[in-house]
Amino acid sequence: MDLTVWRTFVTVCRLGSLSAAAAELHHTQSAVSRQIAGLERHLGVPLVERHARGVRPTPAGEAFRHHAQATLHEAERAVRAARDAVDGAPARPLAIGATPSLAAGIVPEAVRSLLRRTGTLRWNLLPGLTAALHQRVAGGELDVAVVTDAPPGLPRDPRVARHFLGLDAMAVALPVDHPLAANGPVHLGELAGETWVEDNDGSAALLRRYADRAGFDARVGLTAADLPGKLALVATGHAIALIPGLLARALRTDVTTVDLLDPPTRGIYTIAPRRGLHPSAPLLLDELATAFGSTGPADPVRRGGRA
Repeated sequence: MDLTVWRTFVTVCRLGSLSAAAAELHHTQSAVSRQIAGLERHLGVPLVERHARGVRPTPAGEAFRHHAQATLHEAERAVRAARDAVDGAPARPLAIGATPSLAAGIVPEAVRSLLRRTGTLRWNLLPGLTAALHQRVAGGELDVAVVTDAPPGLPRDPRVARHFLGLDAMAVALPVDHPLAANGPVHLGELAGETWVEDNDGSAALLRRYADRAGFDARVGLTAADLPGKLALVATGHAIALIPGLLARALRTDVTTVDLLDPPTRGIYTIAPRRGLHPSAPLLLDELATAFGSTGPADPVRRGGRA
C-alpha cells in the first residue's frame, strides 16, 4: 500500500476533518475522500465515520491508525538514515524527550557529560508530558525519553524498554515572602487553606490524592498552561504549587520551596525503543543515571535500582 495514503488517513484522524486534511496536505477534498475510500476497499473494513463536526475513526480505523502512525515514523527514520549515511555523513541527531521538570535539570546535565565523552553530536530536546513522550518513543520519533509514573501512570509497552532511575520527592513552591518560606519540612495539612495552581491533570490528581490523605480537599483555584506559567502565578503570590523536588535547583529567584514531611513521590524512568536504538542512546542512558544520582544529599531525591 502507498504510504502517501496512510499519511492522508493519519492526518484525517488527527484533524477530524476531510477538508482540513486536504488543506494541510495541499490536496483537494475529493482527492482525500478517494484515498480514504480506496484504503477502506483494500482493507475490507470501514475506517472513518461521519459525525456532526466532521469525521472520526471507527474502532477498526483507530486500530489501523495506531500502527500506521508507527510505520510512518519508521519510514521517515529510514529515509533520514539513508541520507545521513551518504559519504560518511554524521549519524542522525539524537532525539531526546523529557517532562518539563526533567528537561530543566538533569537532562541538559546528562547531555553535557555525554558531549564531553563523544565530542560533536547532533541532538535535540522535546519537552512533553509522559503519555505523549511514550507514544513518540514507541512510534520511533524519539530515541530516549525521561518520564515519570505520576498519574495517570507509565504504560507498559512491549515496544519500549524502560529503566528505573529512582524516586523524586515532591516539594511545595511558594513566593519568597510566604510565611512558611523559611520553614520546613512541614506537613501538607499546614497548607490546607491555600489556593493551589496546577498545569496538568496528572499533577492535580497527585496533589488531590495526597491532600486527601492529609485530611483536606486541595483547592485548585487556578490553572496554568504550562510549568513556567504555574511558577509565575506562584511568584506573584496568587497560589502555591506542588512541584518535583528535582526542579528546585532550576527555579526562578522569586520562588522558593518548602520540603514536606512524608512527601508524595514519583518514579523517574528512562524509556527507549527496543529496536533501532541510536548509537549514542546507551551512553546517554548511562549519563542520565549518573546525573540523577549526583543531585546531592540536599535534594529530596531517593535513588532506586533498575526495573
